[in-house]
Amino acid sequence: QVQLVESGGGLVQPGGSLRLSCAASGIIFSIFTMGWYRQVPGKQRELVATITSGGSTNYQDSVKGRFTISRDNVKKTVYLQMTSLKPEDTAVYYCNAIKSNLAGTLNYWGQGTQVTVSS
Repeated sequence: QVQLVESGGGLVQPGGSLRLSCAASGIIFSIFTMGWYRQVPGKQRELVATITSGGSTNYQDSVKGRFTISRDNVKKTVYLQMTSLKPEDTAVYYCNAIKSNLAGTLNYWGQGTQVTVSS
């Protein structure tokens, strides 16, 4: 049974920092591309950052230079370090694990963690 469990969300003031964690179980973590997405009510879920099995990263333009995604294959955990947070970063943040090959695609989601940036 695959589980992705996010933690680390909460309320933070503008300009503050948070670190999100996503602990995975039930998958061969090291071969999956891991990602963080976010969603606000009434809007589509959007990509925040991804990190491949080889460590290559990709970021949404609005978070470049402020957010850093990383992974620990031993702990089977992916992190999102968020700094210089803005009110527009407020959203539910979801962890994603995806792997595609000729046999098909495996795609898993966590339950989400709320991040609220407000004074």
